[in-house]
Parts: sequence; structure tokens; C-alpha cells
Amino acid sequence: MTTSTYALDKKGTVISIGIIGMMFFVFGFVSWVNAILIPYFKIACELTNFQSYLVAFAFYISYLVMSMPSSYLLKRVGYKKGIVIGFWIMALGALLFVPAAYGRTYMIFLAGLFTLGTGLAVLQTVANLYITLIGDKERAAQRISMMGICNKGAGILAPLAFSWAVLRPTDNELFKQIPLMDVVQRTAVLDELILRVVAPYTVVAIVLFLIGLLVNYSPLPEIENPDTDDGGEQKKGVLQFPHLVLGAIAIFLHVGTQVIAIDTVINYADSMGLSLVEAKALPSYTLTATIIGYLLGITLIPRFISQKRMFQICALLGLSLSVLVCVVHGQVAWFNMHLDVSLWFLVFIGLPNALIWAGIWPLAIAGLGKYAKSGSALLIMGLCGNAILPMIYGALADILDVKQAYWVLVPCFLYIVYYAFWGHRVKSWSVK
Repeated sequence: MTTSTYALDKKGTVISIGIIGMMFFVFGFVSWVNAILIPYFKIACELTNFQSYLVAFAFYISYLVMSMPSSYLLKRVGYKKGIVIGFWIMALGALLFVPAAYGRTYMIFLAGLFTLGTGLAVLQTVANLYITLIGDKERAAQRISMMGICNKGAGILAPLAFSWAVLRPTDNELFKQIPLMDVVQRTAVLDELILRVVAPYTVVAIVLFLIGLLVNYSPLPEIENPDTDDGGEQKKGVLQFPHLVLGAIAIFLHVGTQVIAIDTVINYADSMGLSLVEAKALPSYTLTATIIGYLLGITLIPRFISQKRMFQICALLGLSLSVLVCVVHGQVAWFNMHLDVSLWFLVFIGLPNALIWAGIWPLAIAGLGKYAKSGSALLIMGLCGNAILPMIYGALADILDVKQAYWVLVPCFLYIVYYAFWGHRVKSWSVK
């Protein structure tokens, strides 16, 4: 059945939002576990900062490579079958962790992460367009915020669940002893460490396969994009929509700042003397701040403040916090941890980041008409910022130090401020 978004009845809308919410939960669980994988692989595979951030690179570069093919797949098989295929591709990626662990082969782990990202590229192309179109445009940020809670709620659970599955109370002392061991003893210990990922990722693969089956037999309807106004029919391709292209760049920079704030926080705490076992909850603090941001969005938008104005406020707040991370020093004792205050500014970046994605997306796809699916895919390609910006951070951390490397955040937020106030209004590439 093909259904216009505006033709869905209340029951159909609730079912659809529920299924999409479940998808966002899966996105969060699979994506944000990287915050633990990065320092864990750094120890178990004996990696540099730069090499460890290949975890994020391999996972997210798939969005650049596979998003447009995903849009063609969706045009051919439809949304529902595309979702099923996406979940099964992800299940295959999780299974690749098994041979990778038994061989302690980092490249196979990266192949598994790329495959997981490929499945997510398909699912993200569907989910973000679906949740944007399924109701009132002025409440799009509110619906995206609800999905964000599902995503970041899973993100809070994922590092804690992975830590519970693979870390032991004695690991803190073990990690200190590894550099002092001889080659034979160190190899045996590292092999044992890496084999701990087999059980959790086997479970993840089974769950992803079963979710695909569930969606296949669910009543999730197909949708057609009803938005054919604003000149969409006169354009000859998505690149002729400047506000879309500029929005994709904003997405690229935004998601990069988000992943840097979450995936680097444990290594940053390590530079202050906090071990992986002690710092394992820090990514969850950042994600909790993000959930608070989503709750504010749901409460305030559009009743008290427009989604565009909230976007502008969050862009400015993100810029301010990124500067504070780089320039402020001083020890504080929070949550029984004595850390530099700049780390907590990094954690607080999760708050404005919550509503930046929700602000960019509706502005970027406005008026695309028949190009909505391709435009959605172009925006999803922007998620490769998750791959590239952490690598830049990792390289700067090796050259300078882990604190000064955070200057990479500042130009990112400057551009987001530009898009929030001016870039989204650009409707033509010609200069008049």
C-alpha cells in the first residue's frame, strides 16, 4: 500500500513513529558503542590515537560511499523492504567481529564496522525523511527530538552494556601491567581481551536479523513525499538547491562535533590520569546532556519558540562551549572525579548538539519536491563527518596534545552559526 504522509490515520501514524523510534534506538546502540570500542581497541590492538579513530572513520565513511546507492535501492524496493535489507546488512557486519577477534585482525574489525555503517546508511535515509514528512512541518524538530531521545537513550546504555560485557573489575591494574610484559605474555593477554567482543556482537547480529524479520511482517506503510512546491519541479538535480547543499555541509560539521565530543572524552580523561574502567561512563554523561536538550525541544517547540530560533540559539551555545573547552583550565571535583573543567564543557556540548540536527534537517529539505529522497540521501552523506573530523582530531592530538586538538570544533560551529542565520535562506547559486 502506498500512502501519502497526510493520509495516515492516527493508528497508522503511531505505529509508524513507534517503528521508526525503534530504528533510532538501534542506530544509537550500534553507533555510540564506538565510544568504548575506540579506547578498547587502542589497548587490545596496540594502536596510536590516529589508528584508534579509524573505528569512527570505517563506520561513518560508509555514509559517504553508500548513501546515494541507498536512495536508488529505496526507489527500487520501497521503504519497507529497504529497512529489512538495512538491518540484515548490519547483522552481517556484526558477525564479521567474530573472525576479526579470533585473528586479532584490526582490518577485519574495520570491515565489519564499514558493513554496519552501510546498513545504517540505508536505514538513516529512510528514517530521517520519514519522520520529517509524517506530520506538521512546524513540529518536525519536535518529532526529531523524540527520535533523538530513542537514539541517545540507547547511546547511554550501549557503552555501559559493552563495558559490562567485556570489562572486568581487575582490568584497571591489568591495563597498567601490559606495557611491562614480555612479548609472549602480552600477546596472550591481548588475545584474551579481544575475544571478549565475540559474545556481545554475536548477540547483536542475531537481534538485528530478528528486527529485520519483524519489520518485514509489520504494518509499516509506504509513503510518498507530498511536497512538490517551491520550484522543485523546475530543478534538474539536488545540487541545484543551495540550501540543501549548504545544509549537507552543516550536517557534516555538526555530526563531526558530536562524535568528537562523545568518542574522545575517555581518551581526554585518560590524559588527566583517569583509566578506561573509571572513565567508562563519561560518554553517557554527554548523551544525557543531549537527551536534556531533546526534552527542552519537545517542551518548547513550537509552543514557546520556533524550531529555527532554537537552532540559532543552540548553534551559538555550541560555539561558546567549544571555545571554552580550548581556553579554560582548572581542576574541579564532580561525580567523584577530579578532572579539568574543560572536560565538562566538552560534555555539555551534548546539550546544544541535540537540537542542531533537528534544526538543520527541516530547513535543508524544504521545497525539494520529487527530489526529497535524493536530498535525504545527500544529507545522510554528510554523516561522513563522523568519519573525517575525529581523524583530524586524532592527528592533531598526536602532533599537539589532546586538549589543543579540540580547536577543530571552533570552525565547525562557526559554519553552523552561518547556516542557522543565513545559509538556509540561499535559494540560488547566482549572485545578484
